[in-house]
Amino acid sequence: MSDLAKKLEKEGDIAADFLEGLLDIADLDGDIDMDVDGDRAAVEIVGGNLDHIVGRDGEVLDALQELTRLAVYRETGERSRLMLDVAGFRAARRAELVTIAQGAIDKVKAGEPSVSLDPMTPFERKVVHDAVADNGLVSSSEGTEPHRYVVVHTAAE
Repeated sequence: MSDLAKKLEKEGDIAADFLEGLLDIADLDGDIDMDVDGDRAAVEIVGGNLDHIVGRDGEVLDALQELTRLAVYRETGERSRLMLDVAGFRAARRAELVTIAQGAIDKVKAGEPSVSLDPMTPFERKVVHDAVADNGLVSSSEGTEPHRYVVVHTAAE
């Protein structure tokens, strides 16, 4: 096992312990699944009724992810890029974003010089940028948080 894989597994273990403690304090049911996704630890809380942990548009999930990253930082002294999902919310949102990106890609390939999308979180923009690059086009992020958005262009622009 590589040093990176060991580091990411350790991050996942720390995150799981933190989240289990949080679930216990809040008296919530849920199991923790850990994985390594590329170059980051991935942790998911599954089971039970967890919609309130996701919040409106994933706002609570984003905050919980930051708290979890801070818990990892406290233990390791290194900044974590850990991804947290709850009840498949991010996985479903990723699929939805790929569909949105594909719509913009299709418009640009049909001749529109560029297509601007609605404001998105950094996670959402990354998913769109990856989908655009996979289709041979380019994209950029414009605007300032929390109104930062993706613009899809032809590669020549």
